[in-house]
Amino acid sequence: MVSLLVMAAVALVALVGEVLHLRRVRRLAHLAFGPGGAPQPWVRLIPVLRVLAKSGLAWGLVTLMLVEPKVHVSNDVADEEWRHLLLVMDVSPSMLLRDAGQKGDQSRMERSKELIDSLFERVAIGKFKISVIATYNGAKPVVEDTKDIELVRHLLTQVDMRYAFKSGSTRLFDGIAEAARLAKPWRPKSALLVIVSDGDTVPATGMPELPPSIGGTLVIGVGDDRVGKFLAGHQSKQDASTLRQVAIRLGGEFHNGNKRHVPSDILAAASQDARKPLLERLTLREYAMIAVAMASTFLGLIPLLLHYCGTKWRPGVMPVEVVDAA
Repeated sequence: MVSLLVMAAVALVALVGEVLHLRRVRRLAHLAFGPGGAPQPWVRLIPVLRVLAKSGLAWGLVTLMLVEPKVHVSNDVADEEWRHLLLVMDVSPSMLLRDAGQKGDQSRMERSKELIDSLFERVAIGKFKISVIATYNGAKPVVEDTKDIELVRHLLTQVDMRYAFKSGSTRLFDGIAEAARLAKPWRPKSALLVIVSDGDTVPATGMPELPPSIGGTLVIGVGDDRVGKFLAGHQSKQDASTLRQVAIRLGGEFHNGNKRHVPSDILAAASQDARKPLLERLTLREYAMIAVAMASTFLGLIPLLLHYCGTKWRPGVMPVEVVDAA
């Protein structure tokens, strides 16, 4: 309210000043603008624009003086800026088979850790709270909403999470259902779901429904998708077609990560920022800063614009050929 009153007062004073200035300019019009006594047509807008700029500058400065200051603290992220990364990791025994990587000499779990580490490096991970869900014969949340990236790396590299489960067939959908449960109370489209699995023993039915909070899904396959390895009475290999179908049914993206990291375009499509547009997130403080910047820039440019572009008349000694012609 105070800033609006100051803006109105400045606008009134500036308007009176422009009227007085206009009267002086009219008396000296022929001296300033030449024989025609008139400036360029656009100059007639200057008084109005100058009043608007001065009042806008006053409003912006007073608003910045009265608004609560914004303190920037290292690693401080506003609540509405936080996003969530839900990492569903297949920790079944088939993930220990060594047929992954460029040379096929890595275990599927080791390759998974490389892919996740690459993901951390290419998204704004500092704005994500991370939850890790291990899935084998069931699903267990290992960590929820942590900001500690090193804790997640430790879990992926040093903890063998398969021992938390009884032996049995892999139930990947249990992990997805647990992720959906964790994400349900979050704000819409604030979470990225990443599923890493070899696709071994994924059922054809029973897909859980994702809540509105999950805005993107990325399914990453690991393991050789052509030649399988014998495990528990069957040939185990990456079932890329099934994992692709899982991604499609979840409305997300699939990538065969056995030899290649996730391409940037796929990663960007899955992790796109689904918050409000920038203009809708601007506060009164930002609008005041914009007003101050635009108004002060315009007021500083007006003298230069008037000097160089305000009139075609250039006072001084006339050229010799013009004098002779006269």
